Amino acid sequence: MRGAREPWWIIGSAAVALHGADAGHVHDVDLLVGHDDARRLFARLNIAPLTMAPDPLFRSALFARWSAPPVPVEIMAGFAVASGETWSPVWPQSRRAVRIGEAVLYVPERGELIALLRRFGRPKDQLRAAALEGRAPG
Repeated sequence: MRGAREPWWIIGSAAVALHGADAGHVHDVDLLVGHDDARRLFARLNIAPLTMAPDPLFRSALFARWSAPPVPVEIMAGFAVASGETWSPVWPQSRRAVRIGEAVLYVPERGELIALLRRFGRPKDQLRAAALEGRAPG
């Protein structure tokens, strides 16, 4: 993400793991970026945006999957989540830096990530929110 011009975040299970909580198996890294950064990133990585089948819970204006790393990276711009029939953009307000060796990665602060996972509402997201809260799911 060197050269990014807008804030960006890792969300989902990878963010939970970066906070030091048990995320379960991290199947992919969800990377939330701005539209212009997404286009530049797609070009730099030589990946094409994908047209996804409609999903009742999530949508992205731009979406691509970078499969080269050992854990694939799903790049999303204009990401939104449904609540009933209303779509709300997902753009965190907090940004916590996590160092992994020389790399600096950004995740939402713990409380905001918990709220985001609760908003997603899926059972796996509820388990991750509970892990961040340091309690067994219930």
